[in-house]
Amino acid sequence: MTGLIAREDGVGLVETLVAVAVLGVTVAVLLAALSTGAIGVATTQEQVTAQNLARSQLEYTKDQAYQALPAAYATVTPPAGYAVAVAAAAIPGADTSIQAITVTVTRDSNTLATVEGYKVDR
Repeated sequence: MTGLIAREDGVGLVETLVAVAVLGVTVAVLLAALSTGAIGVATTQEQVTAQNLARSQLEYTKDQAYQALPAAYATVTPPAGYAVAVAAAAIPGADTSIQAITVTVTRDSNTLATVEGYKVDR
């Protein structure tokens, strides 16, 4: 009988605990990577939306009738949570038929995008 008990094959408690710990760390690292990726995608989507909104507003402003300063150009309807502001200013040293247009897009009081262009009285 001692020959049967002398050698027992199997997995011990220590080996099992080490395997479970390695598996747990691997899953935790994977979840952290997925979370970081999701945050990055959301930030990029917010920036792309702001840039597209600013460009659309600049083109919309250029398509409107020229207004003498102080000009109050209409704005596009932004998506929920975003705000668009348009400012028109005279260009020093230039004639009065050209304006510098600045479009600013904000979200939660944070400026996300600013685009500048010119509007000419034609």
